[in-house]
Amino acid sequence: MGQYFEFVKNDTITVEGHILHRIRCTRDCKWAKKGEFGGYIEEFENLFGDAWVCGDARVFGNAQVYGNARVYGDAWVSGNARVFGNARVFGKARVFGNAQVYGDAQVCGNVWVFGNAQVYGDAQVCGNVWVYGDAQVYGNAQVSGDAQVRGDARIDCIKAHCGFDVFGSYGRHTHAYITAENKIEITCGCFRGSIEEFEAKVRKTHGDNQYAHEYLAIIYLIKIKFGLV
Repeated sequence: MGQYFEFVKNDTITVEGHILHRIRCTRDCKWAKKGEFGGYIEEFENLFGDAWVCGDARVFGNAQVYGNARVYGDAWVSGNARVFGNARVFGKARVFGNAQVYGDAQVCGNVWVFGNAQVYGDAQVCGNVWVYGDAQVYGNAQVSGDAQVRGDARIDCIKAHCGFDVFGSYGRHTHAYITAENKIEITCGCFRGSIEEFEAKVRKTHGDNQYAHEYLAIIYLIKIKFGLV
């Protein structure tokens, strides 16, 4: 990549202790026209193949963007993360840790993908979503809103999960999904557990008040969603 791009003199930023350099195209090529600016990278080893980083996007650490991948907007890719294939990471998305985004996947908005998480296939993750731990979002799955996909969750289509926004005393997002063990797990705020555990928590915390009725209604809908009633 260094034969087509150069670091722009005196155009650097420091992110988490890493000095990143703005890149500029030195000659017309399939990625850009001569003189066009790209994003910020720490070194050319962060970027290779037909990949392209543009806008105010940043790639640093041991992160790699390759294949036909695109990272743009205000997105960051760092740590040991990998973005490749035809993947697109944009908006204010963050991909870090050992996370991977690949295939034709799209990660955008304020999404964080980290830990050992993977987003791939034709999956789309947008909004304020966190995907982390050993979680996988793939296939034709679409995850949005304020969802948290964590642990060993496996979401491969819209039938594999569901979410509910602005319920309960703090207006939290309640998310239900299928795990690698083919069990249904629920996350809500700091809670993570089975349907039965969630119901017990709701009854203990809220008794018979309005919030209890809201959450119990959500539990019933989750059971309908996954064919438990």
